[in-house]
Amino acid sequence: MTDSTPRPAIRSSRGRGRRPADEVRADVLRAVGEMLLRDGLAELSFERIAREAGVSKTTLYKWWPSVGALALEGYFHAVEDTLAFPDTGDIRADLTTQLHHFVALMTATPAGRLLTELIGRSQSDPELASEYRRLYSSGRRRLATVRLRRAQEAGQIRADVPVEVLVDQLWGAIYHRLLIPDEPVDEAYADVLIRNLFDGIA
Repeated sequence: MTDSTPRPAIRSSRGRGRRPADEVRADVLRAVGEMLLRDGLAELSFERIAREAGVSKTTLYKWWPSVGALALEGYFHAVEDTLAFPDTGDIRADLTTQLHHFVALMTATPAGRLLTELIGRSQSDPELASEYRRLYSSGRRRLATVRLRRAQEAGQIRADVPVEVLVDQLWGAIYHRLLIPDEPVDEAYADVLIRNLFDGIA
């Protein structure tokens, strides 16, 4: 009987070990995203994440250099679907939809406060700053420029317009108001940005 006692535990451990790495990683990111949107960044730690995600701290340290880096990827995982870029063939309508979703996420959910916290912490955390550029800002910029280039190829944006600057004009303006909240961020503001961009101000 003593011989058979440890066997279930050994099989269980091996079963966990056989879980695909991408499945484990997805579970961690899902748990982190839920914790961030529910509780914010202040209470996040590798110990708590390991406990709630059901993984070891060793696993977390192997994949993420800091709690901030993991928080950023968890945040991106949590908001990725909401901030997807639609493609109906009408770039003005699609930008309006995406910016409205972005504004709602930033102002009506904990995600906005969380993102400003991550940006603030990245100023003193080089690893987080690097991950912010790699995963979030560069990734979001890439998705936007891909959509804008398709619109350019379809003749909806002039061929000589640098689409990277359009990204700065639209999302950069919203980030500025989020970080320096002298003026409100709402759908009306997003609509004015798009109208000024497409119709001009002259």
